Amino acid sequence: MSKFSLWLCLGLTSISTSTLAQTDTLKLDLKQAEQLFLKNNHELLAGNYQIDQARADLITAKLFDNPELEYENLFYNHETRKFLQTSSAYGQFATSISQLVKLAGKRDKNIKLAQTGIKLAELEYFDLIRALKFELERSFYKTYYNQQSLQVYQKQIDAAQQLLSAYNLQLQIGNVAQKEVIRIKSLVINLKSELTSLLNDVEDDLRDLKLLCGIPPTTVIQPLLSDIILSGQPINKFSYLNLLDSAKNNRADLKLAQETLQYNEQQLRLQKAMAIPDVEVSLSYDLKGNYPEKYTGLGLKIPIPLFNRNQGEIRKARLGIDAAQTNIKRQELLLANEVYNSYLTALRNEKRFQEIDPGFHSDFNKLITGLITNFKARNISLIEFLDLYDAYKENTLQLNTIGFERMSSRAEINYVTGANIFK
Repeated sequence: MSKFSLWLCLGLTSISTSTLAQTDTLKLDLKQAEQLFLKNNHELLAGNYQIDQARADLITAKLFDNPELEYENLFYNHETRKFLQTSSAYGQFATSISQLVKLAGKRDKNIKLAQTGIKLAELEYFDLIRALKFELERSFYKTYYNQQSLQVYQKQIDAAQQLLSAYNLQLQIGNVAQKEVIRIKSLVINLKSELTSLLNDVEDDLRDLKLLCGIPPTTVIQPLLSDIILSGQPINKFSYLNLLDSAKNNRADLKLAQETLQYNEQQLRLQKAMAIPDVEVSLSYDLKGNYPEKYTGLGLKIPIPLFNRNQGEIRKARLGIDAAQTNIKRQELLLANEVYNSYLTALRNEKRFQEIDPGFHSDFNKLITGLITNFKARNISLIEFLDLYDAYKENTLQLNTIGFERMSSRAEINYVTGANIFK
């Protein structure tokens, strides 16, 4: 073997083997990520507090109005020249206790309104989980496939740098032309530029993933996907109507719109009841200021609904019902369109994935091995070798892109149906 062939072999050794350094990482599958998400996500924790606040409103609605105690005492008796006298001979004081009695079932209506408020807060929380879980799955899949692509770049860069070192040495001896060295240098620069751009994307995805799962920023994460998740049931086993029914039964945002209508209907009933005046019952005692002395009286106080009959709030509640009914129709149409579009996208991505020959990747690897052998034997030129090897890189990256889009469309099906169609 010539010296040039020896250096060439050394330069090509790393093309077929990974040179990535092994570091301690947190290996995380999707199920573990979801568990961390449900446990540590700060938006979900804040959503829980909103539910507790709605429950506190129910406590308030169940409370009765406090009775009011009123007391008035003679401050200064100018006849006796004494202050605050309370005796029956020289003093005077009056006291009363009153209680507001709400009519027309206002208390019960407020309780029902608060109970519906709890349901609204819970539905908002479930819809938040749905949205954040979709974001989690997309970030997880994107990080996984981009990290696979990073390995491809790193292999090529390591191999190209070793090949460049071998060619620089041969350039000094005079065995190769300078243009070949420049071509390899250009390849290394392009690969490093593409690697840097991909690394930036991966770091952004990891940031989102760590934020969703409550993981410290310095932790190194390696997403893992099992064969069960990667295979899964093909989307063509499901029909659009089945997915639409699932969405109608499970989507929290649709239930939220429906519950909002009920909330506004309850609000209208409450505002109509508010137009009916409440009665204030009082019991009073007056030592000497009334007839007869030591007066005891029973009083009733009720406003006359002559001008204010709560017209504005009643109209507002009716408009709220109209708006809620319109929003339900809008939500149903939006839901149907989202399910339909996501279904078509998933079918398209699944078809493209299924069209890939399972042995294509291994056949391409064999082709690359033969390519390296022919290049060592000087049967093909450097330009041909680099072009074909670049095609190998592009093929691998394209496969990763197809895989990500397939899994992302499955996550979107889960999102638009509000159910775990693909687990």
